[in-house]
Amino acid sequence: MRAPEPASTTEAVVHFYKSDTRIYARAVSGWFAGWRWSLVWFTQILFYGLAWLPWNGRQAVLFDLGVRRFYIFDLVLYPQDFIYLTALLIISAFALFLFTAVAGRLWCGYACPQTVYTEIFMWVEQRTEGDRMRRMKLDAGPWTLEKLLRKGSKHAIWLAIGLWTGFTFVGYFTPIRELWASAFTASFGPWESFWTLFYGFATYGNAGWMREQVCKYMCPYARFQGAMFDKDTLIIGYDAKRGEPRGTRARSADLAEAKLGHCIDCGLCVQVCPTGIDIRKGLQYECIGCAACIDVCNGVMDKMKYPRGLVRYDTERGLEQGLGAAQLLQRVLRPRVLVYTAVLVLVCGALVASLALRAPFRVDVERDRGSLARLVEDGWIENGYRMQLMNATERPQSYRVGVAGLPGAVADLSGSRGDVTVGPAQTRWVAVAVRVPPAQAASLGAGSHAFSFTVERLPDASSDQAARTLSEKSTFLVPR
Repeated sequence: MRAPEPASTTEAVVHFYKSDTRIYARAVSGWFAGWRWSLVWFTQILFYGLAWLPWNGRQAVLFDLGVRRFYIFDLVLYPQDFIYLTALLIISAFALFLFTAVAGRLWCGYACPQTVYTEIFMWVEQRTEGDRMRRMKLDAGPWTLEKLLRKGSKHAIWLAIGLWTGFTFVGYFTPIRELWASAFTASFGPWESFWTLFYGFATYGNAGWMREQVCKYMCPYARFQGAMFDKDTLIIGYDAKRGEPRGTRARSADLAEAKLGHCIDCGLCVQVCPTGIDIRKGLQYECIGCAACIDVCNGVMDKMKYPRGLVRYDTERGLEQGLGAAQLLQRVLRPRVLVYTAVLVLVCGALVASLALRAPFRVDVERDRGSLARLVEDGWIENGYRMQLMNATERPQSYRVGVAGLPGAVADLSGSRGDVTVGPAQTRWVAVAVRVPPAQAASLGAGSHAFSFTVERLPDASSDQAARTLSEKSTFLVPR
């Protein structure tokens, strides 16, 4: 009897990370490249300039963690306003979902910080080391004085940009003018020093060294974008029906006779791609939608006197069925787009309404645990409380504290009869004593009794701010 053959021991090794060869992206110009650089300028002027913009005698946008105040132009927020940050995150998420469902990875291709700083760093690289072929030749050659100078100047500029970016980032949490003065006296605090270096070297490493590795392996968006794509999502696609079969030919060649499509197989679409993919292989998760391949392909089509759009923004359904622009627009309002839009409008509306109706001050009350209830002069019953008054405006405000729900009760604020002033964007704790006369205490009876503090903002003669009252619930204890 024949013995059974041993089972195959062949093993397959699956690598979750592949160390690719270095990508030497070719410089490209065109309509989409112009838009990309417009977004680079806009985002960087906004990021670097906003930190220096003065507003009401302070920085326009400042997240001052030391005093727990967050200033956004005229808006002053406290840690208790964390709900607004939650709303902003929800809005950002659904805006990303909506734009992705409609037009693919527009964020990645034009406004993502990784794309923006990679574009800046690549521009520096082209100016210091030359175009694509010169960079390849320089890297392949031996180390010379010229190579050392070119490489050294490139990395020096990269480091300067990275550190200035880190400095600006920290300047949104520590007043940037104070930070600038500290830079000349070498008096940076440990917190400022760490985050300036951390953010600076992160920018240098991500945009200078890792580049496409961040998009392909580190960014989660590349992995879950497929859940938001469908056949009507606008993507960058290659028109295979028009381009195939591809091949080289003379400019005057008869395509019908040569049995060739419009693609001349020049490979420029691959050379300009920052992630090194071949768009002719179809939709790939590595594609960030930067449209560099569209610009370079349109240039080739112009030289060959073929129609533009061999590589273009289109949908999978549009490429398959040859749909026109009007037909593509008709398919934009599909269920997922309507759901994302509805949620986005609702959350934005709720955020705007909440900010518009937001009280210009806040009140928190807690009982004085050292003395819950006591008998004072003339037989009055007194309870002690600690009240936190938070002025959310940048003007001094005066408040009057009263008591509702306890007839005959009076509120005594540290010796004053109910009035207290809080400075601009300041928080003040005050001791409040609530006293009830003997007759009222007897009618209430022993135990806990609910009442409310009323805090009225007094009108300011120097502004148009009207009076406003907030109510905060508490309890009054009558001892047995």
